[in-house]
Amino acid sequence: MESRGSVHARPVSYEGVWRFTAPAVDVSVPQARRAVRDLLNRQGVPMGDDIAEGLLLIVSELVTNAVKHAALLSPELAVEVAVGAEWIRVSVEDNHPYRPTALETDCAQTGGRGLLLVREITREAGGACDVEHTAGGGKIIWAALPLSRQP
Repeated sequence: MESRGSVHARPVSYEGVWRFTAPAVDVSVPQARRAVRDLLNRQGVPMGDDIAEGLLLIVSELVTNAVKHAALLSPELAVEVAVGAEWIRVSVEDNHPYRPTALETDCAQTGGRGLLLVREITREAGGACDVEHTAGGGKIIWAALPLSRQP
């Protein structure tokens, strides 16, 4: 886009809300992560590498949980990314009614610690995470992180 005379093109704001759906299958995990990463880059969201990597790991964990635990009752999931001036919120919605629980750390267990990881990443960044029920009987699991690391 060219500017004419003294009028300059305004930069596109990085704030907004984006939502996409995906089938609840394994291949959706890396696709969702890539889609969120590309969105952040395309919008020019001003966030540090540590926050970005934490957010992408959260996306992977939440989509993985929906694929592994909700696919039977929810063949499709939705990922939403909301970016404000100082924060970013990612959520994964499915139609499965059961609220997930974070398992305790067990070194002998090879899986089941995704929600613990999400909570820890969120806590370290100074953010928040929770699970909400939808009007349709499903759930939304979300995590919100500040765009810059909090002291």
